Amino acid sequence: MGRRDFLGWAAAAMAASSVPRAFAALDTAQANAVKLPPLHAPRIEAGESTPDPSLPPSERIGFAVVGLGHLALGQVLPAFSHSRYARPVALVSGDRSKALKVAAQHGIQERAIYDYSTYDRLADNPEVKVIYIALPNAMHAEYTMRGARAGKHILCEKPMAVSVEEAEQMTRACQSAGVKLMLGYRSQYEPMDRAIVKMLREGRLGRPLHFVSSNSQDQGDPGQWRLSRRMAGGGPLVDVGIYCLNAARFLTGEEPNEVLGQVEQLAGDARFREVESSVQFMLRFPSGFAASCNASYACHRSQFFRLECSDGWTEMNPAFAYDGLRLGYGRTLEGTDQVTDIEVPARDQFATELDHMAECVVRDRRPHTGGEEGLQDMRIIAAIYESARLGSRVRLEQPAATRGPEPDLEG
Repeated sequence: MGRRDFLGWAAAAMAASSVPRAFAALDTAQANAVKLPPLHAPRIEAGESTPDPSLPPSERIGFAVVGLGHLALGQVLPAFSHSRYARPVALVSGDRSKALKVAAQHGIQERAIYDYSTYDRLADNPEVKVIYIALPNAMHAEYTMRGARAGKHILCEKPMAVSVEEAEQMTRACQSAGVKLMLGYRSQYEPMDRAIVKMLREGRLGRPLHFVSSNSQDQGDPGQWRLSRRMAGGGPLVDVGIYCLNAARFLTGEEPNEVLGQVEQLAGDARFREVESSVQFMLRFPSGFAASCNASYACHRSQFFRLECSDGWTEMNPAFAYDGLRLGYGRTLEGTDQVTDIEVPARDQFATELDHMAECVVRDRRPHTGGEEGLQDMRIIAAIYESARLGSRVRLEQPAATRGPEPDLEG
């Protein structure tokens, strides 16, 4: 056995041996959770609870963060400080000077800084169990497949890719390598969204009938990658419209069988030479449920949805922001219309999805939002663009199950 082969074998053995230790540490932490008696009368005051236990830092699942742009620096890396099971142990960036500064802020060793040419050397770092890909959309497929070949589990930002074909390649690559693939659908792990799912499953709002949603923002610099069709794969539909699309699917648990799309492109605006300025689309579902959605790069920020049901309605506004979410519902009780604001303790959305991925690695579980979930959204997005091109409705096939087991979270 050559030196490189031996080092690769040793790294794999160390990585495999650390998972049972983390599994035992997780069970121990949960068994030894500290619970304090309540301070307030439960019938009058809101309840309190102590936080769930965390793994010791040395036992947390190590993540490599790839790409040090706005999302990584503003959301992903800070989320590790709120995580219970995950920690950052490596960075991948084309700007070493920036990476050195970020590594110092997050306690990452200089030897664990890589660039895009040395990315494959993550295979030799036993601390890295998961790669978090926070790159432009056009780079998701390449770095997912290279990461899978390195034997690392993958947590990839959405949209999954810039085409259905790339999404299929990513799914196959992770399956062939025997690694887990999770898409960063943070809303599916967010407590308020999960509270709505719980209300619907308990029948508190009756039968879902109609979903209305918009996710819009006024995009700035015309030179940014999100306004390049090659780098982004589309405009607001793939970037912010995917939140509306995915919410209609996961809240109801149903899949659309027909789409109708319309694309708008503002003339004379340098931002929209390559991508649409806005898109409107409708989704129809086998049960008769329908969703009407809008996404735009040319409007003031608007991030809401409203789900109308036979016995009531529920809405979030804002619905897709990183923080400050608000949830309410309305229904008629004893002949009186009642509107209720629901307070659900907020959690760091990125920390929640990091913890879910870490627990899936420790317990060898399928992620809730795996590759099949991302692939389904890519197929629907392609159908929306096709509908807009043809000026007619496009039919969709019903997929097999796209989600893994429910995340271990309270809604």
